[in-house]
Order: sequence, then C-alpha cells, then structure tokens
Amino acid sequence: MISRFKHIILLMLLAVVSVGASAAQAKESEESTINAKEIIFEHLLDGYGWEVPFDHHHRIPLPVICYASDGLHCFSSSHLDHGAVYQDGDCTFTIAGEDSKYKGKLVEIVNGEELRPWDFSITKNVCAVFITVLVILGLLLWLASFHRKHPYKAPRKGLGAIEVVVTFVYDGVVKPILGPLARKFAPYLMTVFFFILVMNLLGLIVIFPGGANLTGNIAVTLVLSICTFVATNFFANKHYWKEIFWPEVPMWLKVPIPIMPVIEIFGMFTKPAALTVRLFANMMGGHIIVISLTLLIFIFSAISPVAGGAATVVSLLFSIFMLLIDVLVSFIQAYVFTMLSTLFIGLAHEHEHEEEQDKDKSLGKKIVDTLV
Repeated sequence: MISRFKHIILLMLLAVVSVGASAAQAKESEESTINAKEIIFEHLLDGYGWEVPFDHHHRIPLPVICYASDGLHCFSSSHLDHGAVYQDGDCTFTIAGEDSKYKGKLVEIVNGEELRPWDFSITKNVCAVFITVLVILGLLLWLASFHRKHPYKAPRKGLGAIEVVVTFVYDGVVKPILGPLARKFAPYLMTVFFFILVMNLLGLIVIFPGGANLTGNIAVTLVLSICTFVATNFFANKHYWKEIFWPEVPMWLKVPIPIMPVIEIFGMFTKPAALTVRLFANMMGGHIIVISLTLLIFIFSAISPVAGGAATVVSLLFSIFMLLIDVLVSFIQAYVFTMLSTLFIGLAHEHEHEEEQDKDKSLGKKIVDTLV
C-alpha cells in the first residue's frame, strides 16, 4: 500500500513538473524563441549579477567597481540590466552587446566608442569565491574549536564527516607521499582540496549562494595550478634543479644540443597545464550536460504537449542521475588535483628524501656496530 502511494505521489510530481514546463514554454514562446546556446552560456559564464532561478528577467544585483576616465566609480549592477545605459557623473556605462569585442563586459562609452575601464567589480564568480572561503573557514574553524574543547572526544554527525575527509586526505595522500615534509605542505594541500570540493558542490546548487561555475572557469583552475607550480618549483631542492638542467642521461642528449634539458623545462609547465585543463574540462562538461538535459523539456514542449511530457520525465530522471554523478565527480576531482599536486611537490624533493634515508641507514648501522 505504501509502495503504491509513493508511486502515485511520484506520478503526480512528474505531471506537475510537466504542466509547469509546458506553461513556461508557452509563455516563453509568446515572448521569444528559446536560445539554448544563450541560456547555457548565461549560466556557465561570469556575470555582473546572480541569476534568479526560473526567472531570466531579474538578477540579484552585485556591486560594480571600476576606474574610468574621470576616476573611481561604484554603483549597483541593477542599473545595467538588459543592456541598459547608466550615467554616473560624467561617465556613461553599459554591458557590451553581442557585436562588441568586449561582449558581456563593462564598457565606458566615450564619443560613441566603447572603452574598457579598469574593472574591479564583485562579479558572480568573485562573490562565489568569497562565499566559498567563508564556508571553508566556518567548517574547519568549527572542527578546530570542537577539538580544543574536547581533545579526547571524536566528533559526530556533520563534524565527524568533515574529520573523516580531513583524515582521509592527510593520512591517505599527503603523509604517505611527502613523509617528513607533510606538515610543511599540508596546509596548502588541504586548503586546495577543500577549496575545490566546496566550489564544486556549491556549483551544483541551483539557487543562491550556489550556481556559480567556478571550477568550470579556466581562470580559476589556472590560478590553482599556478599555486601548485610555485609550491613545486620555488621550494624544490638542488637535486630537482640538477635533474632539470643536467639530468643523468647520456652526454649526447645534453651536449651539444640540450635535448633532455629542454624536455625537462617543458615538462615543468605541462604539469600545471594538465591540472588546469583536467579540472576545468570535467566540471564544465558536467554542467553543460545537466543544463542541456533541462533545456530538452522546453525544446520538445514546443513541438507538442505529449513530446514535452515525455521529455520532462526522461530529462528529469537523467538530470537527477547526472547531478548525483557530479557530486561524486566533485569529490574525485578535488582528490585528483590534490593527489597530483602532492606528487609534483614530492618529486621536487625525491632525492633529498633518499639521501636522508641513506644517512639514517648508515647512522643506524654505526649504532648497531658500536653496540655489537
């Protein structure tokens, strides 16, 4: 009986969603034809406002901060909605249109020409980064506060789950790879893991403060990769640099044509490039698939109500499935990025570890010989 009741509720829910989708499509058709490409990129790209769910005509305004021809300006992005032109003092601002080389960016109109001011605006992605930082600080400071108050007690529920993740990453990735250097680089690596994880999970939430496609923005993943590049190369030991510029290979591969040094130097930059593209492509692809499946509802509803209803059921099921997959992918991508960063840092100290182990072994041998 309960099983049948659940099935009835599910069918009613699907029917309501189908009717709502058809009604929304009818309303949209009266105004304009759906532009799938525009909707997809509107959700994926950065913007000067935060989209309101199920309403493409209104946005949550964010502060626009720029340095134009006559100085610093600060105003709400609501003045620029739908291509509006805003006069602030002696300067005129707008968002560049489709035909402009500054498409989607803030521009200043001077004598009929579009000029790009110095733009320091709190855009959707910038605001999402601030929110991510606050969430991470809140969660980890909460965990640290618990351990200060209860040093011999294990946290439970939500805090317990956070501690499990911390322990899993540190004891399963950072410590086994870096060994004695784990405590030195753990703050950076743990920060990277939680930063990517929280960004990924917030990006899957439809409503504010979620919905920003941070890890699907190549600029964000590039900055993270540059941080790993700096941590790897600026703290590397002399043996690492020796292997870069004078590797242990036959002499003819180094002189007179430095084939291997060139390859090694090139490899220094391909590692962060691989980190950048891997994270960006995986997260961007997941968002595109979910949005495309949702748009199928409206596309098929324009053909016929029956096709729209069938598309609603299929798209809803596949969208839920893809969102669950994306939750798993969010953890995997954060883990992979952290693991590869740890490996790159570990490789930059590999010979140093081997020398320390040799010294420890020789010291142990001397002590044993002395005792014997």
